[in-house]
Order: sequence, then C-alpha cells, then structure tokens
Amino acid sequence: MPNDFEERVVEIRRVTKVVKGGKNLHFRALAVVGDRNGKVGIGIGNAREVPEAIRKAITDAKKNLISVPIINGTIPHDIIARHDAARIVLKPATPGTGIIASGSVRAVVELAGIQNILTKNLGSTTALNVVRATFEGLKKLKAPQDIAKLRDISVKEVFKGASKEG
Repeated sequence: MPNDFEERVVEIRRVTKVVKGGKNLHFRALAVVGDRNGKVGIGIGNAREVPEAIRKAITDAKKNLISVPIINGTIPHDIIARHDAARIVLKPATPGTGIIASGSVRAVVELAGIQNILTKNLGSTTALNVVRATFEGLKKLKAPQDIAKLRDISVKEVFKGASKEG
C-alpha cells in the first residue's frame, strides 16, 4: 500500500480496568488517515503504551478506507448521520467558505479532501462517536453519477430536479 496517506491522531484516552489485583491501565488512540483526495479511514487502537496504541489505530484506519464523492471541493448533498447519541449535519458550502466544523469532524473532512463544508454537531460530543457519525455520513453520500444511473436519467437532469425542489 502506498504511503501517501496523511495521519492524524484525534484522541488519546487512558482507560482503566479494575481487576482483583488492582487496576490495569491501557491507552486508547483514535486516528484518522486520508489522502486529501477522496479517501479517508478511521481506526482505534488499544495498548499498554501510547505509541503502540497510535500505531495500531493508524493500521486499523488504513484497513477501513472509504471513497468520498467530492464536487468542486464540497460534498454533493446535505446529510444527517448518527452514531449512538452523536448526530452530525453535513451541508455543502460555496467555494471560499472553508471548513466550519469541530476538531473531531474537521480531522475527518480535511483528510477526505473536502475544502468547503458546513457541519453541526447535535447531541453527544464524545470524540469517538462524533468521528464515527461523520464517517457514516461520508459513507452514505452518493455521487450525482450514481443517482443518475439509479434513476435512468442524465446527470444534468439530476441537478435540474434539485433546483426545482429548492
């Protein structure tokens, strides 16, 4: 696998398991990898030391890559995604808007290669759930070509229908 992926650690959390002999201390790392060109992945790693947890998270993220349809630097349509108690609203934005997002959401959309997007976090602010909800939202996005193929119409007609509704 080529090494042109950018890696970002979103969260490192200390987790403790209480056992008969005392407490077992571990670390959980949440990482995002992406090529800033439509491919992004998230991963989680657990280990007794932080560097090992980060390495595991990055390896896991590279195994869970998805392709994100990007049109003119933004997403093709609005979407609301959920994971547990986290709800994320992702909306396309005009060129020059930039990324309006929290730290966890920003890591995912930046590494996916999206330059302009509006996001809103509704509900839980737990980094893991927010990242997973964002990832689910990006996974659900459909490119206009796919929608045109499903409906047996041209790509131009897909956009024409959208402008009539709005």
